[in-house]
Amino acid sequence: MTQADIHRIVFREVTADTQADFEKLVESRGGPKACWCMVWRATPEEAKRPDGASRKAAMVQRIAAGTTVGLLGYLDEKPVAWCSVAPRSTYRRLVDDGKPDEGIWSIVCFFVVRSLRGQGLSQRMIAAATELAKSKGARVLEAYPVDPESPSYRFMGFVPTFEAAGFQEVGRAGTRRHVFQLRVESGAVD
Repeated sequence: MTQADIHRIVFREVTADTQADFEKLVESRGGPKACWCMVWRATPEEAKRPDGASRKAAMVQRIAAGTTVGLLGYLDEKPVAWCSVAPRSTYRRLVDDGKPDEGIWSIVCFFVVRSLRGQGLSQRMIAAATELAKSKGARVLEAYPVDPESPSYRFMGFVPTFEAAGFQEVGRAGTRRHVFQLRVESGAVD
């Protein structure tokens, strides 16, 4: 793949209309079919059933209900990338900051097919996620990246990527995850 290919990628929200593409990407070779991006979304009852089929059913239920769950990146109409971006209130508590979730959206996961990794697609996904969140009334976009040498949570992105996208560190969540925020509305408050 070339840099020109990366710039041809278009982004679409996961909805009932794009659900089949989402399923195809998640179930593809190397895809996150074990978690279905439910790790941070599972209710206590759903967490009791951590198998892939149960997680898929829970995600499909959210999509059918019209819940925003994220974006797909397409290259030549083929799904090649995923970014989990949604209102923070649709996830279980990601940070213990004592602040209400209203107006805060969260980016919690990325998946890119192997042939497109390492080419800057994360930056494009962050920009698309920012536009989606802003279009739906978000005031602040939050992310929980790790340092590049982190042994875990790498699916949440890396600190330098979010710094390059204009996010600022506002705290920590646990020992590995940093908490970064970006104001997406001029009247946003921390």
